[in-house]
Amino acid sequence: MRLMGRYKPPQPQSSKYITPEGAAALEKELQFLWRRKRPEITLVVAEAAAQGDRSENADYIYGKKQLGEIDRRIRYLRKRLESINVINTTPSNQEKVYFGAWFTLSDNQDQIRKYRLVGPDEFDFKEENISMDSPLGIAVMGKSLNEKINVKTPEGKTSFTLIAISYKKG
Repeated sequence: MRLMGRYKPPQPQSSKYITPEGAAALEKELQFLWRRKRPEITLVVAEAAAQGDRSENADYIYGKKQLGEIDRRIRYLRKRLESINVINTTPSNQEKVYFGAWFTLSDNQDQIRKYRLVGPDEFDFKEENISMDSPLGIAVMGKSLNEKINVKTPEGKTSFTLIAISYKKG
């Protein structure tokens, strides 16, 4: 049996946890797309359609494509916000890394890196947010101070030492 060339296996199910800040950001994005961006693009498409021949009208073709992308993102955000669990409590054992923790790692060259363990919808390297589903997130989950953490990266295996854990920002 031959598979079609465009077949992509389904993505693995991601964790359904999010911080209150992450949930607020997704809700803000949803409201922006629904109340501002979609009406703006709909107006552009309507004006382009009123000009006549749609087959060669770039504004119409591009606008329709944008509407499709916006609608897909809106559907995703609505479904995700319905099914996600907002975690706004800290664990009773704050001596280990769990969801929502800020933690600091030291590598073999004594370089210090600080991250926060968050849900897959809010990872952002600029903000130092690491997804709990990422290799580093999985490796650090449940670890205590001064524990060694081994992570398989594209460059090979990397070792870290957990040197700080906090459930308060800063």
